[in-house]
Amino acid sequence: MAATLIIGGTGYIGKKILEASVKAGHPTFALVRESTASDPVKGKLIEIFKNLGVNVLYGDLQDHESLIKAIKQVDVVISTVSRGQIPEQAKIIAAVKEAGNVKRFLPSEFGNDVDRSQNVVEPAKSAYADKIKIRRAIEAEGIQYTYVSCNCFAGYFLPTLAQIGAPAPPREKVTIFGDGNAGAVYNKEDDIATYTINSIDGPRTLNKTLYIRPPGNVYSFNELVTLWENKIGKTLEKTYVAEEKLLKDIQDAPIPLNVLLAITYATFVKGDQANFEINTASGVEASELYPEVNNTTIEEYLDQIAV
Repeated sequence: MAATLIIGGTGYIGKKILEASVKAGHPTFALVRESTASDPVKGKLIEIFKNLGVNVLYGDLQDHESLIKAIKQVDVVISTVSRGQIPEQAKIIAAVKEAGNVKRFLPSEFGNDVDRSQNVVEPAKSAYADKIKIRRAIEAEGIQYTYVSCNCFAGYFLPTLAQIGAPAPPREKVTIFGDGNAGAVYNKEDDIATYTINSIDGPRTLNKTLYIRPPGNVYSFNELVTLWENKIGKTLEKTYVAEEKLLKDIQDAPIPLNVLLAITYATFVKGDQANFEINTASGVEASELYPEVNNTTIEEYLDQIAV
């Protein structure tokens, strides 16, 4: 079993991946900042990690020696740092290169495939460019990698049916971006974590992108709304936001809403998650590779919130 270091393990997807690593039997390490331990919420999370058997190491991206010390104890490094820290992963790359023992590095991706998302606009385009820069740096250094393209977090989008700012799923009216025909992919966070940990061993995912795109999790927005209507036994009043209107809204919106709207445009209007065939020379689809994983479908997820 590969010893695994998770950097950013107290974050949204990081804690799921850390738990999946422990569950799979990997010796699991978490690099956390000392200031995080004193945080009332994350401090409790760190105690939970310790009780699970996680080896908690203190350090951060700004402390090169702490990075080297942590990395030398593991075989695999998984970064789940937040969007604002994406460029700082250059420090992880340098430490991995210097340590010389890491068999694989998974940078913080966990969204659209930035190399294939051709329709993203600013300000999200700059965030994607940061991820692309990190990918190219990994490759230039000859570090073995797996990139994880998990597409939409189900827990972020499905509880409100992707209605921005809504506190609950729609039961009267629904807003649909574009014509609603573009396909998007929704995956439960626990499943994303399981697939991610499965991918860290073996040659099939080495130096490839792992696309988490199970057929039962690919829906157009119109199909998603129809499925939801069937669940609640009610037809919703639909408002379609034209592509041109959304592009103007992106320009006018404040941060961070403009970033979310830009990702919405690429995902729900242009279909950047499902509008391409996976190139088997450089990518693999997770549910095909790991059929033993009983991933949650969109229909199963909506069953849980339709009551």
